[in-house]
Amino acid sequence: MAENRRSFLTKIGWLTGGLITPVNTIRARAPFKLGNYRIYFTNGFKVMEVSQNEAIIWTRLCANEQPNPLIHPKEKHKSQNNEYPIDFNEQMPVREMDGGVTGSPGWVRAIVENQRDKQVSDWQQASGAGDFTVSFPFTGLEPATEYKVRLEGKAEKGKVTAHQSGSFRTAGSEASASELLLTTSTCQYFWNHDDKDRGFKTYDAMRQLKPDFFIHTGDYVYYDRIGPMVDNLEKARHKWHAMDGWPSLKEFYQHVPIYMLKDDHDLLKDDVFPDSNPLGEFTLEQGLQVWRENVPLKGKPYRTFRWGKDLQVWLVEGREFRSPREIIAGGGRTIWGDEQKQWFTSTMKASDATFKILFSPTPVVGPDREKKMDNHANQLFSEEGNWLRQFLAEMNGVFVVNGDRHWQYFSIDQETGLREFGAGPVSDAQSGGWAQEDKRPEHQFLRVKGGFLGIKVFRQNDIPKIDFRHYDVNGNEMHQEEFEA
Repeated sequence: MAENRRSFLTKIGWLTGGLITPVNTIRARAPFKLGNYRIYFTNGFKVMEVSQNEAIIWTRLCANEQPNPLIHPKEKHKSQNNEYPIDFNEQMPVREMDGGVTGSPGWVRAIVENQRDKQVSDWQQASGAGDFTVSFPFTGLEPATEYKVRLEGKAEKGKVTAHQSGSFRTAGSEASASELLLTTSTCQYFWNHDDKDRGFKTYDAMRQLKPDFFIHTGDYVYYDRIGPMVDNLEKARHKWHAMDGWPSLKEFYQHVPIYMLKDDHDLLKDDVFPDSNPLGEFTLEQGLQVWRENVPLKGKPYRTFRWGKDLQVWLVEGREFRSPREIIAGGGRTIWGDEQKQWFTSTMKASDATFKILFSPTPVVGPDREKKMDNHANQLFSEEGNWLRQFLAEMNGVFVVNGDRHWQYFSIDQETGLREFGAGPVSDAQSGGWAQEDKRPEHQFLRVKGGFLGIKVFRQNDIPKIDFRHYDVNGNEMHQEEFEA
């Protein structure tokens, strides 16, 4: 089994840092002959992987100022909340599809500054090989410091014609206690938008809370749903362009850093395993390629970040290292793989953070639907799930926040007492898969609707506390749980 996992990683060509260009380096590619025309940051930008001293800035250079308008009406599915476009022509040119944003070659640079320091990247070329995306890693930043961000774009040998600006705050030092707020949500299908002009109400509601950072726990896009159904690389890339073209997302990311986890639908298809069949011509290897174009990481896809004295978060990878489906009937099945499990246990044990949160793309506690078989709350992976729940329950101040489930909940495992919060999907149209009246013994709270989860870490009379609140898509509070150290 270990050999099968190693061969899978060899097959996909695992490279750490494969998509990141150093700040003072320009990608060596043949120059592209351009005319003197305007270019745009139509897909905005994201400040990603923020730590005490580092951040990665991602953007994409575009040829049109606005995404394509929505030309297809949509309707609710007969037996689901999901909405789908009516009479969508899957064979129409991708450049003409609803929400489409055509990329553009050109040059981009990023500027990050505070009152005492300023860093300016070299100009970096945006080309079709990387879907016109670029990323800039910044180091040497100061902890707990507000930074301004400015992006500039131009055609070759032309003057700057595109500007984008925003801000972010770096993580606080583990030596100091500081109040912070983070938000998290999951599962967003383009056609389940609930605001035809802005996209998703949840992002506007989260922006009003001014969180320090946001964690998206997976299924950022859906390759295996119509409008279009992905069967090649071009359509997969389009899904990202359309999603990041929504104003609610773009404005949110201007001032809120993001960490991203991937799950099955933004890698290939539902319940994907390392040996899953392609979607038409679109392969798992290409799914990883598109992910890395849009989510540039410095190293491994599993990582941990410290935010001050009282909080540390772990972001884990649930698809790349799991057992192939071909050996799923045998014992010793794994979702995380041995290397990730060793990293997780060692870093968790070494942490002296007051509160520790595991962010998982899939449930650890659940309960989940009996027919599912791709996560730690399922019988298929019960051996690893039992180990993980027991390990986490023996640590102090540990919580789990999961994605993938299309309903909001707070559960306590009946065997170990481990606590898990399901943030729920981004929109109500995405909710479903569980009956509201089906409240199990694990459920302390259950709501089969969309929205997000807010997590606040603070001190009251010098006592560390953590507050979890479920919100609906409009930002109304639905449920609260508070714990102290």
